[in-house]
Amino acid sequence: MNWSQVKLVEAAEINPGIPRDVTPEPSELVTFLPMAAIGEDGSLETSETRPYKTVSKGYTVFCRGDVLLAKITPCMENGKAALVNGICTKVVCGSTEFHVLRARNGIDPRYLFHLIWNKPFRRLAARNMTGSAGQKRVPKSFLETHSIPLPHKNGKPDLEEQKRIAAILDKADAIRRKRQQALRLTDDFLRSVFLDMFGDPEARGWEMTTAEGVAADDRGSIRTGPFGSQLLHSEFVDDGIAVLGIDNAVTNQFAWGKPRFVTEEKYEELKRYTVHPGDVLITIMGTCGRCAVVPDDIPRAINTKHLCCITLDQNQCLPEFLHSYFLIHPIARRYLTLHSKGAIMDGLNMGIIKNLPVPEAPLSLQRDFARIIKQRCGLAARLTSQQDEAEDLFSSLQQRAFRGEL
Repeated sequence: MNWSQVKLVEAAEINPGIPRDVTPEPSELVTFLPMAAIGEDGSLETSETRPYKTVSKGYTVFCRGDVLLAKITPCMENGKAALVNGICTKVVCGSTEFHVLRARNGIDPRYLFHLIWNKPFRRLAARNMTGSAGQKRVPKSFLETHSIPLPHKNGKPDLEEQKRIAAILDKADAIRRKRQQALRLTDDFLRSVFLDMFGDPEARGWEMTTAEGVAADDRGSIRTGPFGSQLLHSEFVDDGIAVLGIDNAVTNQFAWGKPRFVTEEKYEELKRYTVHPGDVLITIMGTCGRCAVVPDDIPRAINTKHLCCITLDQNQCLPEFLHSYFLIHPIARRYLTLHSKGAIMDGLNMGIIKNLPVPEAPLSLQRDFARIIKQRCGLAARLTSQQDEAEDLFSSLQQRAFRGEL
């Protein structure tokens, strides 16, 4: 068996349309795939159907067995691509932001999918996008001139070898997905446990207070960071006292993001904005409504104006409880939706957060929940490590597969 580089257009028709002999009747139902139906993991949501006459114009029309690749940024870079299978209709219609690749004779569609779904291909495609910012697209000309590795046998494409490689990559991808699913299940478990323990305060006879009522009895226990000329971008330095922003809480878990520091001298001016272990951070600008707990090993740091920082009276309320309450509990979610400007919480401010109703749940119950969170975090760390290993394995197998080393 030999390997060669061939043009992608030699292995697949690009945006070919549909053959006349499979054209549906105008009233016939066909599967419809908007961009949202394509997952970044190569999955498809195929439940939507529409009469062919309503989607035959103004949409992309393709067939079962074709490979889809999102052409527009950021969908393409994020991995929106799929092999169109598991669909009952021969003809499918979808977004005009798809490129369609139809495998030629001797080419396995699944092998073709893996060729255009891997990260090196997507990075190269991104570098060759055309158009204005926010509307950049992969041009058809890039696909036509792009070269792909293809196994040959006796002077012809080796279909069986392509299928073997695709099957190996499918198995590695299945392992990777199981790791991702296991991690998601830990989140679902935690949500279920929280609602079981704290779901109906009225039925349990608990009084209600507010976020301000469970904050530490100190001036500035609920605060945002420095505004305006108090802290300018030009005052950030390469090393010193850390400055926390949206990126440190955007995943609803504390994480280090873009490095930002101020000098010792500047910190002395702003030390009333110091964050402490166990503080609860809530994003109130940009991506609003995210929440994280400051870890115990935090170095000296202050928060920016994009965050509301709450220092709790931990004899009343533990940060683990308030964090989950803010993100999960129906009372909190209803209040935040009602009092913000929109459903995505584009109008959060410190006043809204101070008045957030909070149940006076028994501290012993909160401590039990905090122990469960600690156990879940340990499990999640192990699962994340396994997921990273699965990602590395999948990436390695992709690279080896297309070098003929499997």
